[in-house]
Amino acid sequence: MARGAIGVDLGGSHVMAAVVDETGRIQAKFEHDVADHAPDAVVATLAGVVRNALDASKLEIAGVGIGSPGNVDPVSGTIRWSPNLGWEDVPLGKRVREAFPKLPVFVANDARCATLGEYVHGVGQGTEHFVLLTLGTGIGGGIVAGGVLSLGAQMGAGEFGHHQIRPDGGFVCSCGKIGCFEAQASGTGLIRHALRVAPSFPRSALLDVPREKLGSKSIRRAAQVGDQHALAAWGGFCDDLALGLANVIAFVNPEVIALGGGVSSAGDFLLERVRPLVDALTVTVPRGTTRIVRATLGNDAGAVGAATAALRGGLIATLPAPSQLAVSVS
Repeated sequence: MARGAIGVDLGGSHVMAAVVDETGRIQAKFEHDVADHAPDAVVATLAGVVRNALDASKLEIAGVGIGSPGNVDPVSGTIRWSPNLGWEDVPLGKRVREAFPKLPVFVANDARCATLGEYVHGVGQGTEHFVLLTLGTGIGGGIVAGGVLSLGAQMGAGEFGHHQIRPDGGFVCSCGKIGCFEAQASGTGLIRHALRVAPSFPRSALLDVPREKLGSKSIRRAAQVGDQHALAAWGGFCDDLALGLANVIAFVNPEVIALGGGVSSAGDFLLERVRPLVDALTVTVPRGTTRIVRATLGNDAGAVGAATAALRGGLIATLPAPSQLAVSVS
């Protein structure tokens, strides 16, 4: 019988469990809203979609991999801190193992899982140095260097969203700092740009949209049809995104930076604007050597990566010691 794993993508508003085979193909997936963030409620919801996936699977299931927001200890599966869920020191891995005692269960950060998924089964294939950035409500990410997924001394490698790019005059980030990459260049950042420049465009169609309903997708669509207010916001957003990407190139020197998340759905409208801006800001390596592309697995990247980790025995299972916090994924 062919092997596979259950990959789980746990978010602040929903949880998805997928049956994933060894080639990274999803054979079935099940989703459920997460309305209550209490650990008992989340574990019950998560266990329900995993059971649905197990019932639908025609594969020999090697284990369950879970990608969770926040800082995660992948050895114990404890969520040390997750602002999206409001959790601190929640033993998620232990709780899920109790629900599925016959299956190995692995837990890791969701962005690192998505990076693994894109590297092994998506747009990162064939590279040795790769970065994934997910542009959504915030900015998540992950780094592959020399074919090794970097996790960091405290599992925090790849948190590009919280380096400051506009410390003077930037937006206040959810972390409390001013001008973080996430505050400026996430989907939320695009909305902030639109609100900041709104006084200069009193006739903009965007002003007819209630503030609480103004979203990054509506701003992008307005920019694509030539709305001057939206174009001004889009321009500021792209400038900030390019600045952060140029910094990532200086930090890591990857062959490829893949952009995922909702904002990346703009495709060429985003990439054709940002690429030359990044080249102009790149000084530490030859310009144009880092390809900036759209991620290919979309919203499935986290589940595919979590399943891939489960198939390989966890993110750090192949390491000589738990203190060496990186894992070969080639």
